[in-house]
Amino acid sequence: MRVAVFCSSSDRVDPEYVRTAEDVGRKLADRGHELVWGGGRLGLMGAVARGAQDRGGRIVGVIPESMMSVEVAYTDADELLVVADMRTRKQEMDQRSDAFLILPGGFGTLEELSEILVGRVLAHHMRPVVLLDDRGFYRPLLDLFDHFVEHGFAVPGHLAHLRVVETVDRALEAVEAGNPSPHGR
Repeated sequence: MRVAVFCSSSDRVDPEYVRTAEDVGRKLADRGHELVWGGGRLGLMGAVARGAQDRGGRIVGVIPESMMSVEVAYTDADELLVVADMRTRKQEMDQRSDAFLILPGGFGTLEELSEILVGRVLAHHMRPVVLLDDRGFYRPLLDLFDHFVEHGFAVPGHLAHLRVVETVDRALEAVEAGNPSPHGR
């Protein structure tokens, strides 16, 4: 499988998140999956890529041209696509992926999660969307999602399109199992 991983590019995060990202990369490679990621060498992005590459996994980065100029690209990737902008990056990652795995991140990761989840809810794609809630990082966001449902801004079926797991092994199992639609599609 080709698995898109969305995650933070910050180097200011707790090292435990970095270790988890490295573990994700290693285990993706061990299971024979290709990593598709944002092409960065910093933060969790760099960690997941290094983890996969350390185990012989194929890694494909997709990075906006503007980030090349500030030298944050992981230039040792098996394939590094330089694209015009962030929108093109997300589109390219989407087209190259069989599944989506979201690790902790900031606003960019939240935007990526939102876009890919909405696409799933609207049946624009039927690929698995898996959220790794590492050490409860996403609990406040998941509470907000419940709040959406409680106040009628979303329906419970929307949340069924997102698989939430707490360990790397469960995340990879969920990616491999797929994410069956609650509507039977």
